[in-house]
Amino acid sequence: MGAEERSREQRDRQVAAAATRYRETTDQRRAVERQQDAGVDFPDSEQALAARAARLLDRHAVPAALVVEAVRAEPLAASAAYERILGVSKELQAWSFLPRGARAARTVARISVRENGRELPLGTGFLVSPSLLMTNHHVLPDADTARQCFIEFDAQVTVDNTPQPAVRLELDPGGLFVADERLDFALVLVASGADGRPPGETFGWNRLSAQPGKLVIGEPVNIVGHPMGRLKEIAVRDNMLQVRLDDFLHYKTDTEPGNSGSPVFNDQWEVVALHHSGVPRTDDRGRVLRGDGQVWQPGDGDDAIDWVANEGVRVSSILKHLAELPPASPPLLAQMGTESGLGAAETVSAAAAVPVAAVPRPAAGQAVTPTGLRARDGAFGGHRHLVFLHGRSQEGKDPEKLRREWTAGLNQGLVRAGLPPVDPADVWFPFYGDRLAQALTAHEAVPRVVEASAATAAEVVAPTSTTAHTVYEEIIGEAASEWDIPPERQLATERIGLPDVVGRLQKQLSWLAARSDLDAWAIALVFRDVAAYLDDRRIRDAVLDCVLETVPDEGELVLVSHSLGTVVGLDLTTRLSPGVRAVHLTTAGSPLGLDSVYSRLLVGGAKRPDNVADWLNAWCPTDAVAIGCPLADDWADGLTDIAVLNARDRAHSIVEYLSHAEVAEVIGSRLVAG
Repeated sequence: MGAEERSREQRDRQVAAAATRYRETTDQRRAVERQQDAGVDFPDSEQALAARAARLLDRHAVPAALVVEAVRAEPLAASAAYERILGVSKELQAWSFLPRGARAARTVARISVRENGRELPLGTGFLVSPSLLMTNHHVLPDADTARQCFIEFDAQVTVDNTPQPAVRLELDPGGLFVADERLDFALVLVASGADGRPPGETFGWNRLSAQPGKLVIGEPVNIVGHPMGRLKEIAVRDNMLQVRLDDFLHYKTDTEPGNSGSPVFNDQWEVVALHHSGVPRTDDRGRVLRGDGQVWQPGDGDDAIDWVANEGVRVSSILKHLAELPPASPPLLAQMGTESGLGAAETVSAAAAVPVAAVPRPAAGQAVTPTGLRARDGAFGGHRHLVFLHGRSQEGKDPEKLRREWTAGLNQGLVRAGLPPVDPADVWFPFYGDRLAQALTAHEAVPRVVEASAATAAEVVAPTSTTAHTVYEEIIGEAASEWDIPPERQLATERIGLPDVVGRLQKQLSWLAARSDLDAWAIALVFRDVAAYLDDRRIRDAVLDCVLETVPDEGELVLVSHSLGTVVGLDLTTRLSPGVRAVHLTTAGSPLGLDSVYSRLLVGGAKRPDNVADWLNAWCPTDAVAIGCPLADDWADGLTDIAVLNARDRAHSIVEYLSHAEVAEVIGSRLVAG
């Protein structure tokens, strides 16, 4: 039996199981329909509605102003308020809905099998890590089948409706292959392309989440796939979730065979399910019916079946299954992102006792050795040098890994811009993370541990130094003012932020978090370290001295900096060797638009240093650290601003910033110019 025939046989079993589940939930589905007929848009439990509303608000997927307008007009019960919030989300989509959908669609690939000298389409798959592809078990039931298959990205038409050249890659089930027949999923390693990079660096990948609140009954879903092996197609919003089971979802949408293995997205382009089967109408004996009501026969073809719904496997169920695997597979699974629950957490937990630093730091007095990375000789002709300058919270990390991450982001943007990629070995990477952490530890006058579950971000991370605390307050206050925080009286009236017992700083941080894609902790930590750096000359000197140990002393610098690194970078220009003829500067996610920051720089305010030949500033409107942008409003001397839209949960990510073609194109052109 060939792979295509085996796939068909297993798919038929999945269709039969889906039909059984559909019949068993008839009463539940009819109850939903009755509520919808009565005008209930989202007939789900109050707990589910609350979780969904909380996720939408936490991810800033709905405009804060519209939410306030929707819920404050009249007194509302909690469930009614949740429905109002969901209604705002469902009825009004931001302009970013389509470009984000296009970005998500790039992660989707067509799966085909080589069989008897032919290449036959089997289904669809999508990337869930830089190198892992997810599809159905009935598409790839075992490693042997996977070895016979290949995948194609960008198998689609262009904006001019002409076929786009597809990118073909091989599967590597020997590296990893996990599958489960009941949940009908398979996870397989994708071999790197000719450039040696994992496919996710080029096409992006979907961060799966085990968290609740991604979808409620009555909300629409979107599916991207390759029906019948055709070029990529999409079913958008003309559908809705009908029934949620423990491991499966039932929804209405227009799909065909070949969509097996497609991602099912919500309106925020988060994967909520793995599409695996249509649901046919059946008679009281369980026999599949045709559209004319007659019993379907195998020779009738799939088109004759009366499909009444579709079924997908819940992402949370798949992740739970993966989390229960023996410890042989986790190294690769850990690449699937923190919300998958399969890797180590990357962010501060708000439920544990944490030190003011929020992450481990070297003890005061501990020796710190230079750990920056030099580029290999002769890179970019030996006259221009690409330098990456990182931000805060890098202590204890591997500089080589960081350099590769930055380069991967830049290369993704360069490829999109039609420019050649960069070798990580050709990049200078000064690493001051450990030196900064040591200096900050020494800076704290009174080391302390705060119970985070009972404290706010503002209280936990605020500097203990009086002068640094003043700068910290000034930065947060100016940032909140830039984003039009209402007066204290209005905040209390509209119940925005936290209760009155919470201090002014936390209300300001809460306002910034509500208007951005960063949480209050992340914002507070960045501004805390910026304040400490600007306030204490010893910290500034320690950081700059460390950076200068791994910076070229001649030629021209193409300096790419991020976050706190943009502040360090401006100061760095005043201490470079006279042999450095010019600096071609790129800043990303920068706080340099705040007067409380730029007034304290070594350059003496918002003045472009003489040795900076040109300056590109990339900023994201939902990145609270870049709240003072565009910079040209204050730095009016020869500066170019580019606004980009980063992924919702990575608004401040340097990899996101660099992956934009318009940002990478400027950096790449500087490397080849002159």
